Amino acid sequence: MALEVIDVAAEVEGRRVLDGVTLRVERGSVVALMGPNGSGKTSLAYVIMGHPRYRVVRGDVRLDGESLLGLPPHERARRGVMLAFQEPVEVKGVRLSSLIAAAHARLYGGDLTRPDPKVLEEARGYLGLVGLAAPMLDREVNVGFSGGERKRSEMLQLLVLKPRYAVLDEPDSGLDVDGVRAVARAIEVMRERGTGILLITHYARILKFVEPDRVLVMVSGRIVEEGGPELAERIERTGYAPYTGGSGGGGR
Repeated sequence: MALEVIDVAAEVEGRRVLDGVTLRVERGSVVALMGPNGSGKTSLAYVIMGHPRYRVVRGDVRLDGESLLGLPPHERARRGVMLAFQEPVEVKGVRLSSLIAAAHARLYGGDLTRPDPKVLEEARGYLGLVGLAAPMLDREVNVGFSGGERKRSEMLQLLVLKPRYAVLDEPDSGLDVDGVRAVARAIEVMRERGTGILLITHYARILKFVEPDRVLVMVSGRIVEEGGPELAERIERTGYAPYTGGSGGGGR
């Protein structure tokens, strides 16, 4: 049981952003994907979720052995893969509680017109874990939220919706240490109940609170090294210069 990316090459607007990427995220594991700006990490997240701007020219993305290629993003989500965005967008006119209830109903066959009170009760139960106040559930999604509140809100949604696999695109960016700890707590809860997590990050700081099972380094759209937690510690000391020669990456 795994989310697999197999020899994937991908383009966006004719520009190659991934070139032969292979990785595997098993249920209940955390795989950290690290790399400099522009190395292709976010592109990989979008390819996994089926962003329409990205074209897979080689390889496959498989969920528990079944190919996801050709499926639109909402179908990939229904099958158990979800993405927490690096920059969550505002959804004006929709309360956070309504979004969570509707998404849960869509995923698990509930009534879209009648929110399940148990779902909202569960959401309220996770507020303390992610560090959000109760009134946040009644506010419009991300409208007026700080950057940290947006990231905490994404974690809240994942905790309630319980995907098989979660792709977290820089969930620690822009967070203070309390925010990083809150995100880390949510990740550990998801891991303990069997969610496979691809944790995309620039920095090793969140990995001080979440020990990954494997660490991958991406540069210029390719995986260039793989190791354990000690690899993240080494990157913390040396940066990415040993991989880039002091230059930046390739894809987004």
